Amino acid sequence: MKKLILVTGGNGRFARVLKEKNKDLNLYFASKKECNILKLTSLEKIIKKIKPQIILHCAGLSRPMSVHKKDISKSIDLNIIGTANLVKIAKKKNLKLIYFSTGYVYAGTKGNYSEDSPLKPVNNYALSKLGGECAVQMYKNSLILRITMTEKPFLHKKAFSNLKTNFFFHEDLVKLLPQIIKHKGIINIGGKSQSVYSFARLTNKKVKKIMASKNNKLPLNQTMNLSKLKGILKKK
Repeated sequence: MKKLILVTGGNGRFARVLKEKNKDLNLYFASKKECNILKLTSLEKIIKKIKPQIILHCAGLSRPMSVHKKDISKSIDLNIIGTANLVKIAKKKNLKLIYFSTGYVYAGTKGNYSEDSPLKPVNNYALSKLGGECAVQMYKNSLILRITMTEKPFLHKKAFSNLKTNFFFHEDLVKLLPQIIKHKGIINIGGKSQSVYSFARLTNKKVKKIMASKNNKLPLNQTMNLSKLKGILKKK
């Protein structure tokens, strides 16, 4: 019998792809109404109802990035306090917690960041996700995935040719999840290190090349070292 996994943010962008593409995991997708991460009573109720062994925490606030600057209360509530609540419930019920973080927690200037590299969040979004990480790291039965992913096909009409990252698609993570969920600690998750423009052209040949400048206030080398991930996949 496969372990039952409760997916928070069950109507979110990644959850929708996971629901469509999943073939290997036993998943229960919970809506915000059914699983309100800001209310411990709501979390208690859903855990009692479905009795999962694992929580896959996908709920939270991401785009637009500007909202984390304009409404820090919302960012703190959803990405920090909500995550801390899940840590509390996971600890109480002895459940494994898998947390979706981001590669933006690294400085993004030198690239090739390993899981042990110093952290320097680049914006409020990254700060909020790191805040969630801090709570999760206090609980040892947990896995933090620092992910760099986006929708397929590439959404935008323009892409930076001088900004390097490890973008990959939601569908790629769906394929990886069954191979990594048994692990604990922190794992960098992403694809090939390349410019955003090169990545964008994989699914959108018409995308236009643009240059990121100081005015964009973006770190230009956000690449992560994926050696740990590759080692895990190699053993399969």
